[in-house]
Amino acid sequence: MIYKNAQELLSEVPKEVTVVLAAKGRSAKEVEAAIDAGIRIVGHNYVKEAEAHKALLPHIEFHLIGHLQTNKAKKAIDIFNMIQTLDSIKLALELQKQCQIKNITKDVLIEINSGREAQKAGVLPEDLKGFLTELRDFDRIHVRGLMTMGPYLKDPEEIRPYFRLTKELFWDLRTENLPNVDMEILSMGMSDSYKIAIQEGANMVRIGTKIFGPRTNYGIH
Repeated sequence: MIYKNAQELLSEVPKEVTVVLAAKGRSAKEVEAAIDAGIRIVGHNYVKEAEAHKALLPHIEFHLIGHLQTNKAKKAIDIFNMIQTLDSIKLALELQKQCQIKNITKDVLIEINSGREAQKAGVLPEDLKGFLTELRDFDRIHVRGLMTMGPYLKDPEEIRPYFRLTKELFWDLRTENLPNVDMEILSMGMSDSYKIAIQEGANMVRIGTKIFGPRTNYGIH
C-alpha cells in the first residue's frame, strides 16, 4: 500500500515540487517502501528517531521538520541535510557554533508562524526581515527559503490565506540581496493541504498520512 500510495502521489504532484516524507513514528520498513517508490527525502520531527533511520538509510537525504531544541543542535547537524525549522536567534547561535566546530555550512529554512499562534514556534511574518538582518553574520547558516505549517483547520481551504501570506514573504525576499540567503524553497502543505499549498506556490510539501495511511499509534499531519 505504501509503495503504491507514494507512486501515485509522485505522479500527481508537479515535477518541480519536491515531496518530503513525514516519517514521525514510522518504522524503517515503512520508510523503505516509500523510498523504493521514488521518495528521496525523509522528514523527521525528532532527532533520536531520525538518527535510528539514518543508520539504516545512510544514502537518503534527511530534513528536520519539527522543532529543534538548542541542546540537540550538535547532533542534528550530523544527521540532517536541512533544518526546516529555524525559528530563533538562540537556535541560530547554537547552529553557527556547532557548524564552526565541524567546519561545515548547514542549509536551513526559516519557519514562519503564519497564523500568529501563541502556542506555536516560528518567526512572525512582520518580524522576518529583522530576523534575517540579525542572521547576516551567521556565515555557517545558509538560508534556502521558508517553511510554514499554518493553523490546524477542519477545512483545508481555510488555510489558503496563510500559505498565500508566506508565499508573498518568500517572493518579497527574493528581490533582497541578503548575505547567506537564497530564497529557493517554499515548504508548505501536508497530507490534507498539499494541493492548496501547491496552488499557492509551494515547491516542497511534507506528506505522511497520504502515503502511510492513517496512524495507529500517535498523530502525524
